[in-house]
Amino acid sequence: MFSTPDERHAFLIGFSEVLCPWKPRIPMTGRCPFPREKEYHYYAFGRGVGFISLLLILVGIITLFKEFIL
Repeated sequence: MFSTPDERHAFLIGFSEVLCPWKPRIPMTGRCPFPREKEYHYYAFGRGVGFISLLLILVGIITLFKEFIL
């Protein structure tokens, strides 16, 4: 798993796209930064892990809010 830089790059791009869900300030134009067709499964896995991480962060924030504010 993650034996090449393209695999790690695909995972990190997928993870980052979901963990930080707002629009990028500078849109990526032109050529795709990694071969999505070749490493798509790592990209999809990164998106899945990013979504779960985002949910856990939101649950943690809500729990802290309930514990200390309410």
